[in-house]
Amino acid sequence: MVRRLPPLNALKAFEAVARSNSVTRAAEELSVTQGAVSQQVKALEATLGVKLFNRERQRLVITEAGRDYLAVVRDAFDQIAVGTDRIVQRQRSGVLTVSVSSDFAAKWLVNRLGRFADAHPDVDLRVSVADRQVDFAREDVDLAVRHGDGNWPGLDIVQLCSERLFPVCSPKLMGGRNRLAALDLLEFPLLRLDDGTTWNRWFDAAGVADPSHHGLILNRASVLIDAAIDGQGVALARTALAAWDIINGRLLIPVDVSLAMANTYWIVSPMATANTSKIATFREWLLAEADADARCLATA
Repeated sequence: MVRRLPPLNALKAFEAVARSNSVTRAAEELSVTQGAVSQQVKALEATLGVKLFNRERQRLVITEAGRDYLAVVRDAFDQIAVGTDRIVQRQRSGVLTVSVSSDFAAKWLVNRLGRFADAHPDVDLRVSVADRQVDFAREDVDLAVRHGDGNWPGLDIVQLCSERLFPVCSPKLMGGRNRLAALDLLEFPLLRLDDGTTWNRWFDAAGVADPSHHGLILNRASVLIDAAIDGQGVALARTALAAWDIINGRLLIPVDVSLAMANTYWIVSPMATANTSKIATFREWLLAEADADARCLATA
């Protein structure tokens, strides 16, 4: 059903005059002229087809219909005020709900949460793991980390990091060596996501033609990396998801050849709340962690 609503400014003028019994005081409260208030009240009466005030000796006296309508308008304004206060308080409260994918949660976020808690004990962080894009208009989520091209109109978007794709493996596969030739990787099982065509692209970039390779096919990047950590083969991994394990020595990069990635991770939040203290705090922490990763990986 389509709502029949009169102009909000007219309602505000009517409510202010009726409450204060004065056009002058209503004009001061609304920061407009007395003439503007009178015009808004007349416009509302014209819209409703009802006299809300009688004009007696250069003042307005509310009618019975006006008193009945005032109760309705005042109740509506009170409900709007209460709802607004709730929204504002929720945004200002210490509860911060963050939505991330399962891969990002497992290989990037979870290991760092203790550091955030130590640095910001006043923020009650709640992590929601979902492999779909959150709908900020319908879900109680303050911020999300999404993987993609960053093209999400209407949202505040900050790039978390740039990414490349490179081989990683457990140190125990290397036999004490720090680096291998690209061709040497064919001696090991090559762990693959889905059909493994990305390995063909990587070998082409490394100058190896028509490589013949074998290995497990998995469907989650986080599981693929864990299999590499376990020594089950060599995997191709994105910068963000492999960083923690490389920095902490569980993985190394056997061949210094990488592919630039068009998609990467982005910090996403509604524009209206992007600068709220708790959201800005978490966003700056994410960016600081990603920057520290980049510095460590530069020397790996």
